[in-house]
Amino acid sequence: MMHRRHFLSAGLAGTAALTLSSVWSQSAPSLGEPVLPEPGFRKFKVGDIELIALNDGALRRPLGEEFVRNAPIEQVKALLASQGLATDYVDIPFTPVLVISQGVKYLIDTGFADNGPPTTGRLLANLAAAGHAPEQIDHVILSHYHGDHINGLRNKAGQWVFPKAKVHVPAPEHAYWMSDEKMDAAPPAAQAAFDNARRVIGSLPADKLVTFEPGAALGPGITSQAAYGHTPGMSVFKVSSQGQSYLYLADVTNVPSLFARAPDWAVAFDMDPEMARQTRRRLLAQAVQERTLLGGFHFPFPAVGTLAKVDNGYGFTALA
Repeated sequence: MMHRRHFLSAGLAGTAALTLSSVWSQSAPSLGEPVLPEPGFRKFKVGDIELIALNDGALRRPLGEEFVRNAPIEQVKALLASQGLATDYVDIPFTPVLVISQGVKYLIDTGFADNGPPTTGRLLANLAAAGHAPEQIDHVILSHYHGDHINGLRNKAGQWVFPKAKVHVPAPEHAYWMSDEKMDAAPPAAQAAFDNARRVIGSLPADKLVTFEPGAALGPGITSQAAYGHTPGMSVFKVSSQGQSYLYLADVTNVPSLFARAPDWAVAFDMDPEMARQTRRRLLAQAVQERTLLGGFHFPFPAVGTLAKVDNGYGFTALA
């Protein structure tokens, strides 16, 4: 078994890579490109709250031994093949969610804006197609500080993409990435992740940044919940109205065909793999027990569906 310190370093290195589009330059032309959904938005209701899944694009990543840290590549490929999926690559979508509760608009996570690879940066076009403008977003809620979740706050020119929005961040996550002590103790490969978090979040005006403790209510029908492990302070969000609910899992499970079906496997980007495993087990079991709709940032579009027990893990079925 990989030593925890080495595992943490590997997770930090993977995190650093997420801040830059160069991490995806390994994509081979022979693998083709992911098919992006058209239209790239999907509306659904949870009681009297409207939710809109907004695809920011997707990336096709060659499947190498590094992607699942604690399982042989043969087992990984076998699990994908058993679901009729390709075994030489994985497609990784990026899907923020707009929550409209009592007329107030909350965007959960942001994608890349124009800072990412060519097959990303679709959020604003899909937001417009769904009938909304970035200037109308009242609040942005961030699950954690990986680049694909926060970089969409600012475009390449340095302008704020959602100029009127307050940005709500988990206090433990903010404390970690803004800590000079944590940054100094991190491996060199992780420095870019700290630099990126400080570039994006650290430069927010004081009147725009709002920290919250996981467990806090963030709006009518919107509550946060601790989901540590993937990063030190990641949070997930539950939307509830009129007896219905939806659970946004962020990166609790990265690619559900792998990490929901095999919840004990660790993706390269999990910073504390054992804590992430426990969190994943807990939240997936909770979702099945509560029979809630659920989704995640990297789930297949529309990134909303249901979960059912399958063998030692869970199978995700996206809404048709």
